[in-house]
Amino acid sequence: MSARQPSLIARWLPPLLLVALLLGLWELAAQTGWIADALSLRDYLVPAPSEIATTLWDNRSLLAENAWVTLREVLLGFAVALVAGVLIAVLLHLSPLMRRASYPFIVASQAIPIVVIAPVLVVWFGFGIGPKVAIVALICFFPIVVNTLDGLGTADEEQRKLMRSLGASRGRTLTLLEAPTALPYLLSGAKIAVAVAVIGAVFGEWSGADAGLGYLIRLDDGNLEVARVFASTVILAAMAVTLFALLALVERRLAWWGAGSPGGGR
Repeated sequence: MSARQPSLIARWLPPLLLVALLLGLWELAAQTGWIADALSLRDYLVPAPSEIATTLWDNRSLLAENAWVTLREVLLGFAVALVAGVLIAVLLHLSPLMRRASYPFIVASQAIPIVVIAPVLVVWFGFGIGPKVAIVALICFFPIVVNTLDGLGTADEEQRKLMRSLGASRGRTLTLLEAPTALPYLLSGAKIAVAVAVIGAVFGEWSGADAGLGYLIRLDDGNLEVARVFASTVILAAMAVTLFALLALVERRLAWWGAGSPGGGR
C-alpha cells in the first residue's frame, strides 16, 4: 500500500471517531437537559441519539415505505438531469453560438428559488411523482451541464490538431478525445448533483404529497413527533451519502485517469 493510497482503516477511522465523539457529546447534553435548558426548550423537543435510534427501529416499516418513495423520486430526477445535462452540454460545446445565446438562461435557472417553483409545479401537474421528479431534475441539472461543458473544453489542443491532421471527423474527435477528457468532470458534477437531489425531493414533498420522507417530516413536525423528524433526517442524510459514495466508486472505476481533474481520484 503506497503512501498515496491510504488503507481503508486510515480513510474511515478519523471520520468515524469524530462522529462517535459528536454523538457521545450530543447524548450527554440531551440526557442531562443541557441543550434544552440552553435553548429554553422542553426536553421532548431535543431527543437524544439513543431515542432517535429507538424511533428508527420502532418505526422501521413506516420509514422504509416513505424512504422508498423519496429514493425513487431522487433516482428518476437525477436520471433525467443526467441525460438532459449531458446532451445540452454536448450541443453547447459543438455550437459556440448556441452556447453564447443559452448559457445565461442556464445560469438564471438556478436563481429561481425551489420553494417558489415547487408549489407551482404541484398546481400544474398534480400531487403525483411528476412534480417531484421535475424539481429534483432542476436542482441536479446545473452542476452536471456546467461541469460536463467545462470538461469537454479541456481536451488538449495539440491532440485536437493531431486528430484533424489524421482526418478525424468532428464526431470522432468528440467521441475519442473530448468525451473521455470530460468524463471525470461529468462524474464530479454528478456527485454534487446527487448530494443535493435529496433536498429537491423533500421540497417537492413539502409542497404537495401523500407519501415520502419530506411528507412524513412535515406531518411529524406538526404533531411534535420530534424524534421521528430526526429519524427521517438521518435516513435522508444516509441516502445522500450512499448515492455520493456509489458515484465516487463509479468515478474510480470508469475515470481513473482523471486524478488531476475536479473530483477525480479522490
